[in-house]
Parts: sequence; structure tokens; C-alpha cells
Amino acid sequence: MTNLLNFNQPQLAEYFTGIGEKPFRAKQLMRWMHHFGVLDLDQMTDIAQSLREKLRNETEFTLPDVQLEQISDDGTRKWLIGTDNTKDGSANSVETVFIPEDDRGTLCISSQVGCALECTFCSTGRQGFNRNLSVSEIIGQLWIANHSLRQSEGYNMLPANDRIISNVVMMGMGEPLANYDNVVTAMQIMLDDSAYGLSRRRVTLSTSGLVPAMDRLKEDCPVALAVSLHAPNDALRDEIVPINKKYPIKTLMAACERYLVKAPRDFVTFEYVMLDGINDTLEHAKQLINVVRDIPCKFNLIPFNPFPNSGYDTSKPMQVRAFRDMLMQAGYVVTVRKTRGDDIDAACGQLAGKVLDKTRRTQKTIPIQPTS
Repeated sequence: MTNLLNFNQPQLAEYFTGIGEKPFRAKQLMRWMHHFGVLDLDQMTDIAQSLREKLRNETEFTLPDVQLEQISDDGTRKWLIGTDNTKDGSANSVETVFIPEDDRGTLCISSQVGCALECTFCSTGRQGFNRNLSVSEIIGQLWIANHSLRQSEGYNMLPANDRIISNVVMMGMGEPLANYDNVVTAMQIMLDDSAYGLSRRRVTLSTSGLVPAMDRLKEDCPVALAVSLHAPNDALRDEIVPINKKYPIKTLMAACERYLVKAPRDFVTFEYVMLDGINDTLEHAKQLINVVRDIPCKFNLIPFNPFPNSGYDTSKPMQVRAFRDMLMQAGYVVTVRKTRGDDIDAACGQLAGKVLDKTRRTQKTIPIQPTS
């Protein structure tokens, strides 16, 4: 059976043409599936009965399973999404997080079960990599969150045209650009006016720096870009973000410059997890200013969220403020991310929860390199 949730609108049009139907059916079906959130063929009243019967026999609308929904004291919501079972019978799961704010509602979506990049401060990386998510499993997270929120207290009285989820960030479990085709197709559905109709400025993809895929994304689906930088020199970044060994900082900065030519925002957001005594000194801040001097950018400083056996501590608030102030004095816009949903392990870096460290890493402290 063909899962129609795996297709964007052009792919749906091609599918309908292939079964002898008019391609305009794709737009109709997109509106039912995503705009209205209807997956029951009997409710799709503007689709001919004969076509509905054909689709009933040959296709399906299969979403991933919701294993658990949790609501934090601060209103953050987390869904544990089941994908499939592993050979040993255990479930492969990912997590999706909704963060409500006064002026927006942001959904953080996962792209992989686990992650292969092994960033040392991220609990998701500790579980190793299992597999890429399909398009239906990625866009299904948005469908599920939208559907669940619409039926929940506090949101169920909103008019149908009011957006609850106004922003999507591809910042959950996994490296989005390592699952390139499926992530791009899912984002195209998010942007489709017949589906969710989000603007490119309100869909953000976060990457640790897969440079060739960044160049492809610029041409295929340029959305807002966030880069997980986390270190101002190659020696330190090699250790805490190992992909840096393949695409070092100078190469990454050049890719950011190229991306901005077609980006919907005129800046890159650099994400920087603050690790006590590792990357949070004023000398590190000075190096960081030097590294990004040619890139229009903003900074998002992220207090580290501890998890078992991480080997790291959270930077002290005074140190975070001093680091922030040095960047701001250099003329940069800097935000310090508020920790949200940590009581349900939904905060940044906690998505995998308590997991076994499959990477067998040991923590090393890398000395500060001189500023060039």
C-alpha cells in the first residue's frame, strides 16, 4: 500500500497521473490531509466516489504512533512518537516538542532515530544512530501536534484559521541534512499553501555543518538557517562536534556566506551551548567574534541541560552574562535561550532522555587556541 503522507504536492500529482487521474486531485488531497487534518476518505466530499474507492484499495494514510504525551508546568508539550521495533523487540522512538510563547507557537521536529554525529554534549548522540525517518514520520509529527493541540483545553475554542503552530524548527533528534531528501520533502509540505502554508522565514533548519548538503538546500528549499557552532576554534570543535574534522570552521563559514545569497532571512543564527570551563570564557568569546566577522549573524546561547554521565556542567549564570555582553558589545544580537520543559526532559539536549552511552567517549578538555 502506498502511504500518501509521504508525498509533497508535485509527487502526489505524478502519482495521480500514473493511475489515470487528473493531477489537480493532488491539491484537493493535500488540503484534506494537511490543511483540514482529515484522513478519512469518506469525509473528502469533493473527491469522486470512484476515486475514493480506488484510493481505499491501493493507498493508506499511516501516521506514526503516539506512545506518550506530556505537558510541562510551563505549558511545553512533548510527544513520544513510536516509529517501529528493533530486532531485539525494543521500540525506536523520537520526540516532538511544542513550545508556546506569547507571540508564537514553535514545534521542534525530529528527523532521525538517534544521531550519528556524536556531539559530546547532546544526549541524543549517546544512543547512537538507528535510522532516518520517512517523510510521513517527519510531517506526521506536525500533523499529530496540530491535531492534539486543536483538541486540548486552552486551544480547542480557537477559530480554525488561527494558527497554533506558527513556527517549525528542525532541531529535534538527528541531523536533518543527513536525511536530506525526506527532510526537504517534508519541509516543502510545511511551506505548501494547500497544506500548512508556513513561510520560509518561519521554518528553521539546524545543522551541525554538513557543508555539501547546505549548498544543496540553498537551491532546493532555502529556509531559515541555524548552525550548531558551539566552539570558536577547530581544536575544541573537533572534540565536541566531531563533524568539524571533515568540515572545519573556515569551510563552514564559507558555506554560510553562500547560503545567505538565497536565504529568507538576511542572517544565520549560530547556536552555542554553554559548557562550564570548556567553551565559555571571555577568550572564547573573543575568538568567536573573530570567526564570524564576515557573516551577518545572531547568536543563541544555550545553557547546557545536564543528563546522566554527560561529563559536563552548566556554565554559571555570571559567566553566560559576561560572554553575552562581550558579543553584544561587538554589535551582535544575542539571546540566551530559556530552559523550557526540563521537568519532562523536553529541553534542548534532553530529547533522548536517560540513555546508554554507546559511543564509549571520555571527556577531554581542549586548551584555548590563540586568536588569529
